[in-house]
Amino acid sequence: EKQNLPPCIKTSALPPLFFLLLQGRTTHQPSPLVFFLASPLALRRSTTTKQSSTSFLLDSEMALSNLSSKSLYASPHPLSSNNQLQSHQQPNLSVWKRNAGGSRSNLPSISAVHAAEPAKNPVKGPPVPAAPVAAPAVVSPPAKWTVDSWKTKTALQLPEYPNESDLQDVLKTIEDFPPLVFAGEARSLEEKLGDAAVGKAFLLQGGDCAESFKEFNANNIRDTFRILLQMGAVLMFGGQMPVIKGGRMAGQFAKPRSDAYEEIDGKRLPSYKGDNINGDTFDEKSRIPDPQRMIRAYCQSAATLNLLRAFATGGTPHHDTTEFWTSHECLLLPYEQSLTRLDSTSGLYYDCSAHMLWCGERTRQLDGAHVEFLRGISNPLGIKVSQKMDPAELVKLIEILNPANKPGRITIICRMGAENMRVKLPHLIRAVRRSGIIVTWVCDPMHGNTIKAPCGLKTRPFDNILAEVRAFFDVHEQEGSHPGGIHLEMNGQNVTECIGGSRTVTFDDLSSRYHTHCDPRLNASQSLELAFIIAERLRKRRMGNRGFLGL
Repeated sequence: EKQNLPPCIKTSALPPLFFLLLQGRTTHQPSPLVFFLASPLALRRSTTTKQSSTSFLLDSEMALSNLSSKSLYASPHPLSSNNQLQSHQQPNLSVWKRNAGGSRSNLPSISAVHAAEPAKNPVKGPPVPAAPVAAPAVVSPPAKWTVDSWKTKTALQLPEYPNESDLQDVLKTIEDFPPLVFAGEARSLEEKLGDAAVGKAFLLQGGDCAESFKEFNANNIRDTFRILLQMGAVLMFGGQMPVIKGGRMAGQFAKPRSDAYEEIDGKRLPSYKGDNINGDTFDEKSRIPDPQRMIRAYCQSAATLNLLRAFATGGTPHHDTTEFWTSHECLLLPYEQSLTRLDSTSGLYYDCSAHMLWCGERTRQLDGAHVEFLRGISNPLGIKVSQKMDPAELVKLIEILNPANKPGRITIICRMGAENMRVKLPHLIRAVRRSGIIVTWVCDPMHGNTIKAPCGLKTRPFDNILAEVRAFFDVHEQEGSHPGGIHLEMNGQNVTECIGGSRTVTFDDLSSRYHTHCDPRLNASQSLELAFIIAERLRKRRMGNRGFLGL
């Protein structure tokens, strides 16, 4: 009978067997988390069905008594709500206990296994106190969530519309519009981000700081899409892993601002908050929030998505389909609520304005309106964190947004600057690991490196951006965690907004092609140069891990 087992069972290495299990993907929300222990394991062949299937019998008592950091290998595996895997060419695999009547609490969850992995070369710094061991506390259920329950919380960064009636008319119109994306697409992205959380994929997320009505045309969309595909190919070659390509596109309009008002030559007006809220022209009429701009933003997003889907399929029968995902900051809550839909297949709510949304640094308050809205939708979520983030607060925020600890649900987007990255990020990683939480770590090297040029324009030095990326990889290597992706503000054209790079952009060059409506972006050449540098780092990491994993 042993001779008839599938080829994957014959090998003595668990990782290849586990990778085979990971290939089972569903379109439903992940439910219980599957864990793997390297010892002890017994195989049993099922003869109750015509199609052979293999089940794993795990003796929990023996496993726990022999548990060590080197004898376990853990990774998430999303299952459908009824534990049915999609049909594949591989055998059906399942994990179960010998004492099936026992409690599930007798076995460590994947989060516990994940948390037990030690750092290879821990960063030296102040010691992080160990989490106290205590009996599980009885946690009261969170307040009931509805699509408008965020209105009971304090909402920061939202505009004040002068006419409430006009606002409600616009929101009602958007509620009747078709969704821009579908729930199944968001679930698929969540599964792929789960792979990035364990080092089996890499997220490339990029696009404009803020999309513009004025610069909306097919050429701009094409150029940004093209450079993202080129960067993805470079990263995939270097890392030898799938690259998840996501755009800050088709919805990235609204922008939070540090100051509610802007003053020029003694004239004080409301700050520009993005084209879907008000205009960038410095006059009183343009700066008044206009709800009609939300309808225009929806139409532009729909047109952008239509073109992106056409580009992704290639337009010819010989071109393979490219998966491309959209994302933006969840800031303008009335608009996001109007595009939230109940998925009939899962019974869950999804914000159908984008596949992925993130919570900004200025709107991530634990008791704030934005966190309240995001906790109820089932899209994969990002959390922007700076050097101001307290590790304990980060853990609490993740627990609010992802109480089930679903792999791929939460992406931590770090924006700190190179020096802060080396000092602050290790403590965040340790706090998350100690809590047993599964997240995808992503580097945003843009927002922590903004300076003012002598001419008065904002810019970002390429060398500083590169230094933060290197710090991000260094910290993860030292902590034994996985660098899961990169998040960039970039443009597919030859703009001159960030200084430096191989085709050196100087301070004197900035004004020649400075087109951004908000923050400076990398141009196409700088973006591709950064991709090659990251790809080389991924290659070195892969070569270094080959011997460790025994693959």
